[in-house]
Formats: sequence, C-alpha cells, structure tokens
Amino acid sequence: MTTENNPRAILDWEHPTPPTDLIFDDGEPLESNRHRIAMNVLIRSLQQAWADRNDFFTGGNMFIYYSSAQVPNQDFRGPDFFAVLNVDGTNSRQGWVVWEENGRYPDVIVELMSPSTAKIDKTVKKDLYEQTFHTSDYFVYDPFDPNSLQGWHLDNNQQYQSLTPNERGWLWCQKLGLWLGTYEGTIDRETAVWLRFYDVAGNLVLLPEEAAAEQAQAAVAQAEVAAIREEAAAAQAARLAARLRELGENPDML
Repeated sequence: MTTENNPRAILDWEHPTPPTDLIFDDGEPLESNRHRIAMNVLIRSLQQAWADRNDFFTGGNMFIYYSSAQVPNQDFRGPDFFAVLNVDGTNSRQGWVVWEENGRYPDVIVELMSPSTAKIDKTVKKDLYEQTFHTSDYFVYDPFDPNSLQGWHLDNNQQYQSLTPNERGWLWCQKLGLWLGTYEGTIDRETAVWLRFYDVAGNLVLLPEEAAAEQAQAAVAQAEVAAIREEAAAAQAARLAARLRELGENPDML
C-alpha cells in the first residue's frame, strides 16, 4: 500500500529515533469527582464485561502520544475513556505510545465534557480523532447534563457521521458491540445520571461490585428455593406417614 493511500504511514511514530523522555502525568485533576467516577464506570464495566478476554486495552485520563512533536510542544491528548482492540491487554502501560504499539490508535474514545471543555471536545478533539487517529467511534457526554450525549462513527470515507439515538436515547458503539446510554443511580455515594454500557439485548453492563451483588442475591434465592423444597418434601413425608398410620401400618418399619 502506498503512503498516498495510507496516511498513517507518514506519521512521526515511525521515526527511527522516537523520543524517550515522555511525561505521563501533568498533575491536572479531572473536572470533578463526578467526572472521575464517570470515567471509572466506563473502564471498569468494560473490563467486567470482557473479563475473560486479554485482547484489548482500556484506560482513561492517560496521555496518548502519537507524534514526536508532542514532546517538546507538550501537545498532550488524554481522552477520559478509550479502548483499543486486538492488542495485548496484559501489558503494563503508563500511557498509550503509538510508536510502541505498532501504530495502533484507540478504536473508541469518550470525552466527558464540562462547560469549559465542551467546545474543544466537539471541534478540535473531534477533528484530531477523525483525521489523525481515525478512531471508529467517538462520543461526548457531560455527567452534569443528562441530555448531552452525542456520538459519531467513521464512515468508509474516513469522515465522522453523527449517530442517531434509538428510542431510549442510546447510541450504538459498533466497535464494542454495545450501546452507550444513560442510567440514573448511586455509584460511589454519588447519585447522578451516568453514562453506561448496555448489551445488544438492552441489559445494563454491570460493574464488578454490581455483578458480585447480583451473584450473591442469586445464591440467596437458590438457597431459599432449596429450603422451600426441603420443607415441602418433609411435609409430604409427614402426610404420607400419617396416612400409613391410618391404614394400620407403621411407617417406621417400612
């Protein structure tokens, strides 16, 4: 494939001597505690959904280095949530360095907006993720605005097309095979309308602690059913013994 047909082939990550003095922490906190929780909800729920898989990496608020020019210019990009498919998810990473990942960029990105970042998230970052990253699915959401969810999917011409919500207001994430939609509830002691994943059937993708609680409830229910069956069996045996006595038989001798 020629470089004219493959724009990624000319990017800086192929430079023979990529920079090594990379910064992975700028000391800047997330916009709010709710933003932090919202980020972790997406990361942890996807990890829970794909707990049996090691062929993906998901992170958030981590620097993505895609050009050696970023280092001296400090032109950092740190999506609030991103996922890269078909990579070794067991590798330990401080950030995502494209030239150390065989030129791989995120397949899915979510930016958690605030009034101060919304314009950049929907213009500058959107253009970068479309034109340089070629990220298949890009979403934005303000954790303080339940009606703010927007998304785009990269078409065959490498251009973003707006996603149309379903009847529930959810957006389909083609790369993950999951819906992105809102969910009202309390997580980490904060009640809000969170951005959550849903499976194809519309079931909420659970967090690890939610899955554990659901399993515990199922175990309790199974124990209750077993106890009811045991009581029913004992009652039936008592009725049978009483009937045998009425017939002059000693059930203890049978």
